[in-house]
Amino acid sequence: MLSIIKQWAEALANLLPLAALLGAAGALCRLRGRPKLGGWLIASAVLVAYCAASPIVGDALIGPLERVYPPLRESAPMPTVNYIAVLGAGYLPHDDIPVTAALNQEGVVRVVEAIRLMRILGIAKLIVSGGAPPDVGRSALGYAKLARELGVPESSMIIIDEPQNTAEEARSLRNAIGDATFILVTSAAHMPRAMRLMERVGAHAIPAPTGQLAVNSRFRWSQLFPNSGGLRKVEAATHEYLGLAVLATGLE
Repeated sequence: MLSIIKQWAEALANLLPLAALLGAAGALCRLRGRPKLGGWLIASAVLVAYCAASPIVGDALIGPLERVYPPLRESAPMPTVNYIAVLGAGYLPHDDIPVTAALNQEGVVRVVEAIRLMRILGIAKLIVSGGAPPDVGRSALGYAKLARELGVPESSMIIIDEPQNTAEEARSLRNAIGDATFILVTSAAHMPRAMRLMERVGAHAIPAPTGQLAVNSRFRWSQLFPNSGGLRKVEAATHEYLGLAVLATGLE
């Protein structure tokens, strides 16, 4: 039951399904002879749909999440680290497409950043994480495939392909390397929730956020127009705020 509730909440948190429901309810009200209520619902649907794909709204929502942890400074002093871990993302291999196409954009950015830091900092082990339900690609396997093709030897990788969410990944990482300090790579907006989950299980992670989406620049008129970039930011931010809210209740 909890899983079903979370799935519905995540679907509605993407806002576009919510806008569609509001619009449908408004149209139904108008057909049932309640034009005033129907008009308000339709107007609300338009507003929600606009906000769902607005670059300004997207930056306002995702910016605070991304600024919690600044990018890792490779030149900054840090304790001895032998591991770097990258958290899972989407992976859908099919029709012999290249692994860079089978991994979603977030996943490619995450694993490439992990490999980059691994080489710059001379880290011995790359931990690739991420499972999936049956018949769905496990991102850990996609990460491992890409890492091998980019020159990371099999002996330098630890593959954790069972956990299906961040809470499970945190527990699996803790079980795999114990008290060892490691660098954690995930999307910047996802990092606050990931770090809280790592702290909860006693994992010693050094955050290395990547894939930043917020734009810190002067206002441009084009930001007033909804687009796919705005939609991506709003969806990512609402997903993370929902996850943080669930985490605060202790349900995750």
